[in-house]
Amino acid sequence: MNAPTPDVETVESVVRSQLAKALGGRRGMVEAAVPTLLFTVVWLSTKQLQVALVVGVAAAVLALAVRLVQRSTVQFALNALFGIGIGWFFVTLAARRGGSEDEQALAYFLPGILYNGGYAVLLVLTVLIGWPLVGFMVGSVTGDATAWHSDRQVVRLTSTLTWLLAAPCVLRVVVQGPIWLGGWSEAIAAETAIAVLGVLKIVLGWPLQLAALAAMMWVLGRNHTPVEHGRAADQQTPQST
Repeated sequence: MNAPTPDVETVESVVRSQLAKALGGRRGMVEAAVPTLLFTVVWLSTKQLQVALVVGVAAAVLALAVRLVQRSTVQFALNALFGIGIGWFFVTLAARRGGSEDEQALAYFLPGILYNGGYAVLLVLTVLIGWPLVGFMVGSVTGDATAWHSDRQVVRLTSTLTWLLAAPCVLRVVVQGPIWLGGWSEAIAAETAIAVLGVLKIVLGWPLQLAALAAMMWVLGRNHTPVEHGRAADQQTPQST
């Protein structure tokens, strides 16, 4: 007996839920953006890298403390703290290798670029091999992680959604990567590169993710029949023994 195939509205709710969890709502978005914003502003105004890092970490720790006092989920505050902690780790590595303060400040932005590059590769790879990542979100509704793959209409739909999910990551790498390399190679003034990267990290963060979500909802809103076709095809195809 085939596992039930979710309709488009169910897929939509799953995608919305998954991205909402990833973003953490408005509060989660703010918690993710503020530490980087403070780091960039403090560094540009004082040129004191350690002070900028301390301020960024303090903002993340404060958000975590407020979450704990309110007994709300600490996931997004921890994510922010982890992100700036990884940035600090890369800064420390650059310092140990004798990098200047400019090079250390640039190192702070490298983990985000690498993360987005790796995530983009993963998402694109799942589409190319025919197992789009969003399909497993659909599988979470049916209780069978792979049943959706037998429905070609669902595979096509989730492939499109996975491309849209990958788009922000690709754009971040395409835009931020050359600026980071320019600052590192001194083709661009390091101070300018750091300022631009700080702004882009915020602008290309949750606003871009929300744009991708809107595009995904638009695609889902236009496709009300694919899963129904898949069901019909399943009913007409004899089961192998």
